[in-house]
Amino acid sequence: MSKIVITEFMDDAAVAALSQGHETHYDQGLADRQEEIGPLIADAAALIVRNRTQVNQALLDAAPGLKCVGRLGVGLDNIDMDACKARGVAVYPATGANNASVAEYVIANAMLLLRGAYQSTGAMLQGDWPRQALMGRELAGHTLGLVGFGAIAREVAVRAGVLGMDIVAYDPHLMADDPGWQLARNVSLDGVLELADVVSLHTPLNDRTRHMIDADALAKMKEDAVIINAARGGVIDEEALAAALAQGRLGGAALDVFETEPLTAEAAMKFSGLNNLVLTPHIAGVTVESNIRVSALTVQNVLNHLAGTDGR
Repeated sequence: MSKIVITEFMDDAAVAALSQGHETHYDQGLADRQEEIGPLIADAAALIVRNRTQVNQALLDAAPGLKCVGRLGVGLDNIDMDACKARGVAVYPATGANNASVAEYVIANAMLLLRGAYQSTGAMLQGDWPRQALMGRELAGHTLGLVGFGAIAREVAVRAGVLGMDIVAYDPHLMADDPGWQLARNVSLDGVLELADVVSLHTPLNDRTRHMIDADALAKMKEDAVIINAARGGVIDEEALAAALAQGRLGGAALDVFETEPLTAEAAMKFSGLNNLVLTPHIAGVTVESNIRVSALTVQNVLNHLAGTDGR
């Protein structure tokens, strides 16, 4: 019987499935108490995390018997992949399991920001009738620009196409004959920024993409365009974005990811007073349904790995 430690929230049925054959320690608050994880995984064979637990060299050193890490999601920014590879620790992201949730989040925010009519409750309760001021735009006939054109971006493109949007995308890693280009027109990054009424980001965070959407990039966008980031914090220069919104050089923004997570009151100060902004707590890929899918896939990945290694 192997020991499995789970440091962030997971579907209860998935935890129960792990517990049937393995000693399972589940504490969804451990990510906030990183110092407690090391002692718990000293004799663990598997570690299951989301995006807040830092799987770094120090943590790996505390777990000499660790065989695999299950990631309840797809981003690997919080996992030292080189260190895992050097130690022979397999890493299993839940690839594809939350694609639909993120795609729906992007489309929902595109509708909200373009239409601009859904944040009037306060005014209405005060007896105002701001009908003329809230005349917004439809998605149909407008252009969606995707920065990065992987699986989630393609899910967004499919939905946007059904809603009547024109779609352009930028992804320097895709070949020109990739079948995904049947869903979108292949343009440069500048092309996306200049053509799109809605820009949605779908890139990992690395040295090349950090602050790729900076003041210069934002200046290339239409003044009434909106931008959505449900990818990774740090891809957008938040100071530059806040300035563009405050100065009326953008139509709006929705941010689900941030350079500082959790977003602190101090880090959020730059966004104070902005009415054309939606902030959510890294929740785009987390729905009731996706949590079940992500958790089930992670259970499958971890149990398969442990079965394989235990049988050697």
